[in-house]
Amino acid sequence: MATLPEKIELQVVTPERHILSEDVDSLEMPGKDGYLGILPGHAPLITELGVGILTYHKGGETRYLTVMYGFAEVLPDRVIVLAEISERAEEIDVARATAALERARADTPKAGSTEADWDRANAAIERATARLQAATKAGSGSGAAGAVSRTMQHQAA
Repeated sequence: MATLPEKIELQVVTPERHILSEDVDSLEMPGKDGYLGILPGHAPLITELGVGILTYHKGGETRYLTVMYGFAEVLPDRVIVLAEISERAEEIDVARATAALERARADTPKAGSTEADWDRANAAIERATARLQAATKAGSGSGAAGAVSRTMQHQAA
């Protein structure tokens, strides 16, 4: 009887660079239709990724990355994420991310716009929101929590 692996080798790669290579205890990643939780010994699968936060646990620490589109291969002892865009939460400049979200909201299509225009605008808002949420969870930058809170309140209004 085969024994289950104790760790998962997590690799995150974009076309521009290798983002991460670490042995982790578990992870959650944004699939196209919702989040997937992965533990060592998971059944093999290939999935399409959506936009969101990849959370991984290593020892007592929890770390965050943004992931935007792409694919992931899950094996019992390894997860390879091939993302179009990804960045570590601690690399995110909260001021720039907040400005991107404000620009995306300001560029919301007007009445009579095409469905493609609405899809592009919604995708830009979704990407900017994911970046701000990841930065807040990691505590990057000063005022990260306040910036996200203010932008979320603005969004609800």
